[in-house]
Amino acid sequence: MKENIEKLRGRGLKVTPQRLAILEIFKRDRTHPSAEKIYKKISGKYPGMSFATVYNTLSKLVETGEIQELDIDPDKKRFDPYTPMHYHFYCKRCKKVYDIDYGGSFAPDIKKIRGHQIDSIQLNFKGVCEDCIHQRGGRRP
Repeated sequence: MKENIEKLRGRGLKVTPQRLAILEIFKRDRTHPSAEKIYKKISGKYPGMSFATVYNTLSKLVETGEIQELDIDPDKKRFDPYTPMHYHFYCKRCKKVYDIDYGGSFAPDIKKIRGHQIDSIQLNFKGVCEDCIHQRGGRRP
């Protein structure tokens, strides 16, 4: 808990029970949860908290760089507390998102392309995960 308080203060954010609860979820849940999943987990402990509060808190954490928002799931935004440069794999069958740690770089090591400043790069892979392939006897979808 103390670590999360320091994180929020370090980012210049007010420490609230809602923000602390969301950061605690990220500590235990590395599945790249959606706002809906986070809301479901929190609503039991904080029944008065609205979905809008959860979404606004996530937006503020993204804005300050504490978490990143992923555009990998075609149905909803997903969130990742691991912010160093890495890539993701999305399974079209089970809908899980996996981190891909790659020692090299798929992206150019530049800050500007034709006068545009790059703030972030997301490289996503989509397909069927190993677990889903094995559940179908090795057949691909």
